[in-house]
Amino acid sequence: MSNLEVQPAPETAAGLTQWQRVGNTFAAPSKTFEDIKRGNRSWWLPFLIAIALGYLLFAAITLRIGWTQVAENAIHFNPKSEARLAQAPDAQRAMIMKITQYSMEGAFLASPLLLLIFALVTAGVLTGTVNFIFGGRARFQSVFAVWFYASLPGSIKALLGGVVIFAGLAPDSFNLKNFAPTNLGAFLNPLDTSAALYNLASALDVTTIWYLALMSIGLATVAGVKRGSGYIAVFGWWALIVLVGVGWAAAFG
Repeated sequence: MSNLEVQPAPETAAGLTQWQRVGNTFAAPSKTFEDIKRGNRSWWLPFLIAIALGYLLFAAITLRIGWTQVAENAIHFNPKSEARLAQAPDAQRAMIMKITQYSMEGAFLASPLLLLIFALVTAGVLTGTVNFIFGGRARFQSVFAVWFYASLPGSIKALLGGVVIFAGLAPDSFNLKNFAPTNLGAFLNPLDTSAALYNLASALDVTTIWYLALMSIGLATVAGVKRGSGYIAVFGWWALIVLVGVGWAAAFG
């Protein structure tokens, strides 16, 4: 008989729970994204967290601000829209106000569906970008899961927005575009600031940059590419979208 002893096969590391992945997204994001890369792609917990805190914000707006006021504020903060509304006949003005109110309120109520659609589109675009441009090996399902964990800072913004409203924010100063003081635009008066500058300042949001950084790390991890490639892919698309938005605001805002 051989004197060689048979060595037991090393045990496969157990995957993280979803709660552990949520916690590590803030404390040690690489652990979360490595776990997703190993095939643990469950994403429903951060999705439910986003829905819960989003509806908390919805409740705060409904109870303390009112959606009629939200619509009036949205038009007031856009001088061109307010001028057009002032020139409209009474019946048309009332219809415009109702459409504005119901569209904003409806978008909040439909946020779970809209969130899923946005995640699908974003994951598809980033999977294609990192694979075809940077030579990655990302699977769509992995990037899809990464997106939900990377977007968790947005839930913090929703929670902060609810706190600000319940703390006594004046209803006529509420701006749905900047419901929490997490970006430069929140500290500017949209009536005294050019639309292009206001859009750019609003895009420089702490929670957005946080999400983009997490998405970059996660994308690079599941694709097996350098982190620099992940940052270029994610921030590149974000910069393009911001520039288009600023340009649109400059032309039509």
